[in-house]
Amino acid sequence: MANHRKEHVAEDIKRELVSIIPNLKDPRLKNNLIFVSKINITDKNSSCKIFISAMKDYQIAVESCKILQSASGHIRSELGKKIRLRYVPLLFFIPSNAVEYGASILEKINKLNINNSINNIGVNNINYEINN
Repeated sequence: MANHRKEHVAEDIKRELVSIIPNLKDPRLKNNLIFVSKINITDKNSSCKIFISAMKDYQIAVESCKILQSASGHIRSELGKKIRLRYVPLLFFIPSNAVEYGASILEKINKLNINNSINNIGVNNINYEINN
C-alpha cells in the first residue's frame, strides 16, 4: 500500500512541476526545452530526486538542474500550495540524458526496420522469380 501511495505522490509532484517550471522567472530557463523524465521519492516522503532531461543537449540539462536547484525553495513552496501533503519533500534536481537515449534507440529501431524491409524485398523477389 505504501508503494502505491508513493507512486501517486510522485505523479502529483510531476504534474505540478510541469506547470511550475515554465512559470519561473529565470531567463536562463526560457529558451531551454526541458522535461521531467523521472521522479524518485524516499519511503517517508522526506526527499525527492527529480530527473531533468533537455531536448537539445545533456549540458543544457546540467545547467537547468543547477538553476532549478537554486530555485528549489520557491518550487517547494509552490508545490505545498498546490498539493496537500503533510510534508513537502526536499527537491534534488539531477540531469538525465533520457531524451538523447530515446532518440538513439529510435534510430536503431529505424535502422532495423530499414534492414528488414530490404531483406523482405529480396525474399519477395526471389519468391516471385521461383513462381514464374
